[in-house]
Amino acid sequence: MMILCSAFLFPTSVLRVDQFNQALLDHSCQAPKSFFDPSDLIQVKYEMLRRIDAEQIPVSRAAHEAGLSRPSFYQAQAAIQQSGLAGLIPQKPGPHGAHKLTAQVLDFLDRQRAGQPDRKFAELARLVQEQLGVTVHPRTIERALSRRQKTPLNAGPSRQEPEPGKAARAV
Repeated sequence: MMILCSAFLFPTSVLRVDQFNQALLDHSCQAPKSFFDPSDLIQVKYEMLRRIDAEQIPVSRAAHEAGLSRPSFYQAQAAIQQSGLAGLIPQKPGPHGAHKLTAQVLDFLDRQRAGQPDRKFAELARLVQEQLGVTVHPRTIERALSRRQKTPLNAGPSRQEPEPGKAARAV
């Protein structure tokens, strides 16, 4: 881990968050005073990690002085180890994309629609639940099948070959 700053000295008494922020601002840290922004959560987490690594202070103390919890330290530590400094940048919570609609589920839906193209999405959702054990909302199925019709996975550029003996028309 890189050490940006090693000049932080804190009193042994427990600091409140505003005292911690002021203490960080008061120390020049071998950089301009405006370098550290105590309202920047990424910098606060990084400094907490740095202090634990460089100054060998207990996790609970560094987390408390930074105004964070111990679990947030461990989350920040895992994020740094996995993704580097970029791991500290907050991400949108929750799943991203239709995570229940795996290739197996989409293939099943395609087979069901091929046999009966007029099947309702609610019925398809029920079949997916019964046969594959995956609960999917009918509207999710409708959106996925709509996207799949617009951009098939194996379709290349759309171009029709002219029939033999006929010239291709300019479009």
